[in-house]
Amino acid sequence: MRSVGAARAATAGVWLLLTICPLALGEWRLAQLAQIMSYGIFAMSLAFVWGQTGLLCFGQAIFFGTGAYAMALITKGLLPALGDGPAMGLLAATVLPGLGALLAGMLMFRGRGLSGAYFAIVTLAAAVIAERAASHWDFIGGFNGLLDVPPLRYGFGRGRVELLATTPVYYAMLGAAGAVYGLLLWLERSPVGTALRAVRDNEQRTAYFGFDIAAYKSFSLALSGAVAGLAGGLFVTQFGFVSPALIGVPLSTEVLIWTALGGREVLLAAFLGALGVRSAESALSKALGDYWLLGLGLSFIASVVIFPRGLLGGLLSLPLPRRMVGGGDPRPSRART
Repeated sequence: MRSVGAARAATAGVWLLLTICPLALGEWRLAQLAQIMSYGIFAMSLAFVWGQTGLLCFGQAIFFGTGAYAMALITKGLLPALGDGPAMGLLAATVLPGLGALLAGMLMFRGRGLSGAYFAIVTLAAAVIAERAASHWDFIGGFNGLLDVPPLRYGFGRGRVELLATTPVYYAMLGAAGAVYGLLLWLERSPVGTALRAVRDNEQRTAYFGFDIAAYKSFSLALSGAVAGLAGGLFVTQFGFVSPALIGVPLSTEVLIWTALGGREVLLAAFLGALGVRSAESALSKALGDYWLLGLGLSFIASVVIFPRGLLGGLLSLPLPRRMVGGGDPRPSRART
């Protein structure tokens, strides 16, 4: 029971520390952390579909980039029929990738369906195709992408005010991250989450008990795509640009590394993995020069071999509710949240 209490204390401590960061960090560091937090939300989207459902998606950046493009097109006024409000932009950034992922899931998982390496290869190919297509589509800027994307705004009509101050932007990002974490954690600890883990552990046995495997996989991929799209929409409001690089293989590979290093079966661990790796990239590039990506790759390999649950997975793994543990056994050995 001590480990259970430690995991809960560590989880609460992480969120408390993130909440008081503005008291300890300068504006530049705080702004950087707010920007990186969009990557943290992105990593949680992959942790959900990979760690909970067992779907290793090599095309996760497709959803992230789609959300970023949707947010940019709407807030820049390039889709007049939808207005130019940030609320509509974030809604589109969430819904469009989610619907795209749902459609992809319905196509890939019906019948015998794709799983394992076959699913990973198909999503990898899809990421390559999506990046090339975005590079040649003039409406979304082609190879150069879209620049001067407006920041987050609040208010209505002419009274709208851009959210530029560092601290409010940081808390807006932290609030979004907390909301995504709470939603996914609640879902993982619901009966739906139990079914998703059953699909992950043994598809054939789960199907034998009457569960629609294709439906659960499609739902998981759709929700993951929607969260990744939201992360992309929040990303573009801070960086001010979107390009085909956000929709291709390199970013899909990076988020996989962040998630695996932190802990793919634990949402908060994946979130911190993204924050930690992105924060350390500048230090790695200074220390290793052009070889910093090699160093990151070696770290990934070492983590997978030595720490299969990630660097933080064991520390932050919360126990399942008693009602979800057979025989009232509260041990967190199967906790994957």
